[in-house]
Parts: sequence; C-alpha cells; structure tokens
Amino acid sequence: MSVLKIYRVAASAALLMVSSVGFAQNSSDPVSNFNSYDGVTDGWKPSLVRDGVYDRVPHTNTPLAPQYVREADIMMKKRVWREIDIREKQNMAFRYPGDDYTGGGYFIEIILDAVKKGKVKAYSNMDDRFTSALTQEAIIQLMIGKPDTFTIVDPETGKEKTVIKQREFDPETVTKYRVKEDWYIDRNTGRMQCQIIGIAPIRDVYNDDGTYRNSQPVFWLYYPEITSMLAQYEVFNPDNDMARMTWYDFFQNRYFASKVTKVSNPFDLTFKEKGMTNLEALYEGNKVNEQIFNKEHDMWVY
Repeated sequence: MSVLKIYRVAASAALLMVSSVGFAQNSSDPVSNFNSYDGVTDGWKPSLVRDGVYDRVPHTNTPLAPQYVREADIMMKKRVWREIDIREKQNMAFRYPGDDYTGGGYFIEIILDAVKKGKVKAYSNMDDRFTSALTQEAIIQLMIGKPDTFTIVDPETGKEKTVIKQREFDPETVTKYRVKEDWYIDRNTGRMQCQIIGIAPIRDVYNDDGTYRNSQPVFWLYYPEITSMLAQYEVFNPDNDMARMTWYDFFQNRYFASKVTKVSNPFDLTFKEKGMTNLEALYEGNKVNEQIFNKEHDMWVY
C-alpha cells in the first residue's frame, strides 16, 4: 500500500471519528449539560437551556491551603491596610451585575448571600482583630438600617394604623473595600510575600434628605475562612469570556487597584487621622509601597 493511500485511510478514519463525536454532542440534552452557580439574588434564575455554543462542564475549584510559616523563618513583617475603590476602571469587576458564573449578583451580594446561608462568618465592623462575631439581624441593620415606621389612615375604617416597612439593600451604596494584609520576607524562599488577613466592605451612609454623611465598614471577613467560598464564583473578564478566574484567584494574584491608608505604627492611626490631606495620604501610601519593594530588592542587589 502506497504512502498516499495510508494517509487517505487515516484521514477518513479521523473525519469519521470527529463526525461521530460532533453528532453525539448535538444530540445530547442541553439541559443535562448545563452547570450553574447558586443564585445570590432573589430575581436571578438559571437558564433552562444550553445558553451558548458549547457544553459547560462543572468547574471544581479548590483554593490552596495557606503556607505554614514559622515565626523563626520570618525576617521582616509589615502590616498594611489599603482601600479598593470599586469606582476605578481596574476594579470594575466588583460592580459587574452578575451572570450564570457569578450567581447573578455583585460581589457584595455574593458575600451577603454567603453570610445569610451560614457559609462564612462576619465579625464586628468596629474591630479588625475579629474579636466578636455578628448575628444576621445585626448585619441586616448595618447594611440597610432600621425599618421605617409610619402612620397611615385606613380609607375604609378611617382609623390610624402603624405600618412597618423594611428597607431594601442597594448594592450601589458599597463603593469601597478595606483590606488588611501582612507583607513579610520568608528566609526559606528569600522573597517578599503577602497574605491577606481580612476584607471589609465600606458602605456610604446618606441622610434622610439624600445628602452624603460618611462612609463606614459594615463588617469584617476573615480571609482564610472565605477562600473556599471565593473559589466558587468567577470574575468577569471584559477581554475574553473564556478566560475567567475565580474571586480567589483575583485576590491572590492582586488584579485590583488600591491605595494604602494605614501602616503599622505605635498609635494605630491612619494617614488621615495623622492630619494628612488626601494628596499627602496618597503620597505616603505610595511611599509605603516603594519601601516594601525596596526591602526585597536590596536583599539581592546589595
């Protein structure tokens, strides 16, 4: 048999195999191949058909266990607090309204859904040392405030009655996230590493007339306790719908933009509490980032 005939036979067999596989996929039930995440909002519903050109397979994402570090192996450590402003372009993933991969909600709605379902534990917003856990009632009051109480007149009886109406949560009021992290040099690896300790959503508070009052953290989440939850929801990628990552990868690989607001100091004061202006605080935060970079750089250059 000539080489040309061998190539023809091989090509025909490959074409037959591909056609049979394609026919098997087209004839399969699209609903049985559908995989979706748990909905995090009441109005979100999964599609009942295969909404796409391919069969989505279940993605099992497991976060890596945090590396155990001995105290004797840490050469240098610096604790840093930073804020993520989700109104910046690089942080647009926090404001994505959601799809099948995200459960149909903002990042804050994913967190609240996990807290309500008991998947993660929320700690007091007044202490970033995670000393006291919050109940679901306390979290709801911090997020949406106390219910409105007003008196109306019954048009049928003409009598007054008291009506209590629960406010609805607006995810647009959460504009920032506060991150507490440790930067350290491990003598075993010889490089600077970062470990996120906690994350706190920051909510804007408004007066009754709609004017802005202040911003305050709602609660703190201990990062090692929420990594499993973060690995179950993906982050939107504006460049490629196939190249998506989980929220765990998003934080671990530091795809967010932020600014340093506080560094460990004897009086535990932020830059603003030290009397700095916004511009001075921004310069001081950039100075801290540069000092952390130079610590590792000087280990190998000098």
